[in-house]
Amino acid sequence: MTTVNGGYTTGAGGDEAELRRRNVASYENANGSHIYKVEAEDTKKLQKPKSGMSSILNFLDEWEFLIAPIIFTGLALFTRLWRIGLSPIVTWDEAHFGKFGSHYLKREFYFDVHPPLGKMLVGLSGYLGGYNGSFEFKSGDTYPEHVNYTFMRIFNALFGAVTIPLAYFTARELNFKRSTVWLVTLMVLCENSYATISRFILLDSMLLCFTFTTVLCWARFHRLQHKSFSVEWFAWLFLSGLSIGCVCSVKWVGLFGTALVGLYTAEDLWNKFGNLKMPKTELAAHVVARVGGLIVLPILVYMFSFYLHFLILENSGPGDAQMSSLFQANLKGTEVGKDSPLELALGSRVTIKNMGYGGGLLHSHVQVYPEGSGQQQVTCYHHKDANNDWFFYPNRSQPEFDPEGPLSFLQDKQVVRLIHAQTGRNLHSHAVAAPVTKSDWEVSSYGNLTVGDEKDHWQIEVVSDAASSDRSRIRTLTTAFRLKHPVLGCYLRAGTVNLPQWGFKQIETTCVKSASPRDVYTHWNVESHVNERLPPAEAGNYRSPFLKDFIHLNVAMSTSNNALVPDPDKQDDLASKFWQWPILHVGLRMCSWDDHIIKYFLLGNPIVYWGSTAAIGVIPFIVLWYLVRWQRGYDELRQGDIDQIHYAGIYPFIGWVFHYLPFLIMGRVTYVHHYYPALYFAILVAGFCVDWTTQKLNRTVRWGFYTILYAVVIGLFVLFSPIVFGMKGPNRNYAYLKWFDQWRISDA
Repeated sequence: MTTVNGGYTTGAGGDEAELRRRNVASYENANGSHIYKVEAEDTKKLQKPKSGMSSILNFLDEWEFLIAPIIFTGLALFTRLWRIGLSPIVTWDEAHFGKFGSHYLKREFYFDVHPPLGKMLVGLSGYLGGYNGSFEFKSGDTYPEHVNYTFMRIFNALFGAVTIPLAYFTARELNFKRSTVWLVTLMVLCENSYATISRFILLDSMLLCFTFTTVLCWARFHRLQHKSFSVEWFAWLFLSGLSIGCVCSVKWVGLFGTALVGLYTAEDLWNKFGNLKMPKTELAAHVVARVGGLIVLPILVYMFSFYLHFLILENSGPGDAQMSSLFQANLKGTEVGKDSPLELALGSRVTIKNMGYGGGLLHSHVQVYPEGSGQQQVTCYHHKDANNDWFFYPNRSQPEFDPEGPLSFLQDKQVVRLIHAQTGRNLHSHAVAAPVTKSDWEVSSYGNLTVGDEKDHWQIEVVSDAASSDRSRIRTLTTAFRLKHPVLGCYLRAGTVNLPQWGFKQIETTCVKSASPRDVYTHWNVESHVNERLPPAEAGNYRSPFLKDFIHLNVAMSTSNNALVPDPDKQDDLASKFWQWPILHVGLRMCSWDDHIIKYFLLGNPIVYWGSTAAIGVIPFIVLWYLVRWQRGYDELRQGDIDQIHYAGIYPFIGWVFHYLPFLIMGRVTYVHHYYPALYFAILVAGFCVDWTTQKLNRTVRWGFYTILYAVVIGLFVLFSPIVFGMKGPNRNYAYLKWFDQWRISDA
């Protein structure tokens, strides 16, 4: 039986199933039955026999939820794959991510600021395409025959193609009308920047794909609140957690999507906490389920990606110096610990590694501080070179060191000097403020073997030893020690602060006045050790724990990511500002603009960008409008309407804010593709605004309006399609696409 009242209907039996299949908006009333918001034509369809309808139209209507996404997916495959191998050169950031994929195939350890999942998938695409990892992926180089770059691009493009059906089903779960579902799907399908960036060996198609899956899983999980603890409810809860783990394992931008789901979860649990009819055991079960599905599971997925990262990259590579000495010593082909004597003595030539997370090697170079003492700089540096080498020498109160004299092994509490091997200067500190961390003392290289004072002295304090309970001597790799300045009472420390450009952005090294013994940034160990008078020892039997390596690498990634700030001395033509993205102020040239090169330009569909940005500005006014009217006593919104505004309008808006706001405050260099996850939420907001504001229009008028929108979205995509599929010949031939001077599509 179906009762229709004021545009709302209470469905039962087959009628309710029909309404559910057609994705008609609903909410649950006090009696637990579902109230469906239907339009006049929907009501007629429920009341009118179907015998008069065309069988073909009836079939299309009944199976639209399968037919439409299949058609959209077919179009997505075309827009993402057609002519994908046209350009045979390494394009834009393919130079980075293709190279990282090569490291996986060669199993060489590397370092990057992004988590490993996306780059492992790039490596997998190369492996499946028969690539052996030997190509260097230099920007602008032509791909050799043995690199199946077309297959690798197709592998990435499939992630981009999957976003289209994901957008379709997400719009359905957000209770949009069918016309709006198609509009949202078309906006994603015909977004030129999405299509372009999906066609290359990059991480962005994977990031977008997992962002889309996270939103879909969240939306579907919300729709299942009336089926709590059912199999389907648990399935979508854990799929949400799995998707969160994957998106965060591609890029840390995924944390913004995690924050959106976290906010929803907090609100949902708070509402349940206020439901006094809910048993406490049920509330506790909800909390445990959310913690397990949305916190524990994503963390496990994220950690597992690093476990595979460490497992695959078993050989020494260019990223070794970012890791602890013990980690490096267990890599195949490493020089760390190889043939190094076990115990250290005066006269030993060493490199000294900071044991803080992301710590580098104690380093000095001939350049001096531009302020302070003006003496030779001392830093921490992640790359290995001769400027990292130091000698242990006796302090100035002891007899002059005799290289041929009796061996004197280093002891706990011993006071020594550290002589920089390249310049012969002493590691030194004095009561001069450090260049950046003004509360610490400056550390410099000063004097020589004969010129100097007691401020060149450092006392060794053993903290721990991974290989022995005997802490009386200093051992290569395994002994953690601190270096105390006897005169100032401070400790040598390398934190996470980077020096300005005059210090080559290397890590500031200071003498900290008050340091906790647990401060790992004051802990050091000897990484390499050369002393011809001592026998070599095998120190590679001691493994660094996974959890310690995991934390160490993530801190190093964070430190390096924060150091990606714009260089005022260099002009970066590709960089852009956050305010330019929503208004489509600039695009990005992805390759050389020579006439003989196939050219690609990263630029969005104008109607998608400007329309979605307008929606971001409109939705606060929609909410404010109804708040004012509610305050004035108007009771025009039913609970289903309020929920629709809340979950289909406000939450996507919050998702846009979460993905956009951080770029307003962060100091790192930014590019147009950083806006792409936020753009998806703006598209969903646009879908809501159009859906909501047209709901009272006549069916014919509404479909006419939507048809115009469809035509504009598709038409502009077709117009700008050369920037997606590749521009052949002189760029002046495409001057008609240069609507604004900032769009550097053509130099004409």
